[in-house]
Amino acid sequence: MVFSSLLFLFLFFAVTMAVYCLSDTLSKKNIVLLAASLIFYAWGGPRYLLLLLLMSGISWISALFIYENRQNVVMKKVFLAAGVGLQLLLLGYFKYAGFLLRNVQKVTGFPEEIPNIVLPIGISFYTFQLISYVIDVYWENVRPQRKYWLVLLYAGLFFQCIAGPIVRYKDVAYEIEHRKTKLSEIGDGINRFTTGLVKKAIFANSCAEIADTLLPQKLAELDSVPALGLWLGVLMYMLQIYLDFSAYSDMAIGMGWMTGFHFKENFNYPYIADSVTEFWRRWHISLSSFFRDYVYIPLGGNRRGQKRTMLNLFIVWALTGLWHGAYWNFVLWGLFYYVFLVIEKNGFLDKLKTLPSAVGHIYTLVVVYFGWILFKFSDMAYLGHTLRGMFGLNGNGFANLEVKIVFENNMFFIAASILACTPLFKLGYRWCVRKARRITAVRWLCNAVEVAGPVFLVLIATMALVGNSYNPFLYFQF
Repeated sequence: MVFSSLLFLFLFFAVTMAVYCLSDTLSKKNIVLLAASLIFYAWGGPRYLLLLLLMSGISWISALFIYENRQNVVMKKVFLAAGVGLQLLLLGYFKYAGFLLRNVQKVTGFPEEIPNIVLPIGISFYTFQLISYVIDVYWENVRPQRKYWLVLLYAGLFFQCIAGPIVRYKDVAYEIEHRKTKLSEIGDGINRFTTGLVKKAIFANSCAEIADTLLPQKLAELDSVPALGLWLGVLMYMLQIYLDFSAYSDMAIGMGWMTGFHFKENFNYPYIADSVTEFWRRWHISLSSFFRDYVYIPLGGNRRGQKRTMLNLFIVWALTGLWHGAYWNFVLWGLFYYVFLVIEKNGFLDKLKTLPSAVGHIYTLVVVYFGWILFKFSDMAYLGHTLRGMFGLNGNGFANLEVKIVFENNMFFIAASILACTPLFKLGYRWCVRKARRITAVRWLCNAVEVAGPVFLVLIATMALVGNSYNPFLYFQF
C-alpha cells in the first residue's frame, strides 16, 4: 500500500484519522496509530512484521540495559555492541547476503544455488532509526523508552516507516507522549500532504512513464534508442527520482503535522545547488546527517589529518552507496560522489565561489545527471550501453520520429516538472501572501486557495490515479 493509492487515501488513512480524532486521550491516539501502522506494514508482507517486532525489541532491551549500566563503561559498550550489532546482522542478512554470495560464486563457483532472500519493505529506514535510538541512549542524548510498544510505534509509524525520512528518537521523544495538535498545523499538514500527493500522482508517475519508454529494460531495445532519446530518458529519470522521493517525504511530514509530530525536512530543492557539497546538504538530508553523526564523526571526522579525513569520507560514501542497494552500481554511485566531494574539499569549492553562480549550478547538474545513470542501472551491461548510446556509439543515430513525438507531446509537462523541482511555486505563493496584506482582492484569493486548494489537489490526483495501474515507488527497494 502506497500513499498515492486510492485504497490508502479513501479507506486506510480516512478511517485511521477518523478513529484517531475520536480518541479522547493521547494514549488511545497512540494505540490507534500503532494498530494502523502494524496493519499498514503487514499489508506489504505479513511475515516481515515479525522482523519489525523483533528488531524493535532488540533496540528497546539494549537501550534499557545501556542506561541501567551507564556507570559501568565495559558493560555499557557490550550492550551497545549487542544492540547495534544484531540490527546490522539482520539488515546484512536480508539485504546483502545475496549480494555477497553472488560475488563469491563468481570467484569460486560456490555455492551452486543462491537462495532468494526477499528484502523486507523499509528495512533500511527503520533499522537506521533503531540504531540511532540505541546510540543516542549510549551517548546520553536521550533517556530510554520504558514501554516497548512506544519504541515499536517510533520505529513502525506508517508515516515514515517504509521510506523515511529517517527520524531520530530524540527529535520525537517528547511528542510521542506529550504532543498536542494545533488546528493551524492540521491545515498546514493537509496542504503539505496534498502537495506531495500531486507531486507523486501527476508529476513523478508521468516522468516515470516517459523515462521507462525511453530507457527500455531489454538491451536490444535500449540499443535502438537514439542518443537524444537516451539523454531525454535520463533527464526524466532524474526528475522522477526527486519528485517521487520528495513527494513521499512531503506526505510523511504532512501526516506528521496532522497528528502533532514534527519531522525534519528531508529535501531542500537539491537541484538548485551550486556545488556537489551543497547538493548533499539538500538531498535526503536525514540519511546524509545520519552518516555524518553516526559514522563520519565517530571515525574522527576531519580531526585526524588529511589522509584520515579522506579515508573517513571514503568509508562514508561507500556505505552511502551500499545502503541504497546490494549491487556494485550503488557502491560506484557513492564513490562517484566521493571523488567530487574530495575535489571540492581540496580547493575546487573555493574556486567555484569566485565564479558566477550559474557555472557552479551547471557543473552540479551535470555531475548529478551522470550520477543518476550509475544509480539506475544495476546491470553493468545496461550502464555501458546507455553511456555509449548517449554519444551515438551504438550506431543508434541522434534522433528519430518516435523521440521527437515523445518530446513534442510532453514539452510543456517537462517544463512544468523542472519548475516543480525548484522553489518557484512556493516563492510565488509567499509573494501573493505578502501582497494580501495590502490588496483586498489578493487576500481573498489567498484565502480561497488555502481552503479550496487541498480539495482541488486531491481531486486532480484522484483523477490521475483512477484506472492507472502505473504507480511505481522507487524507494521501496531500499
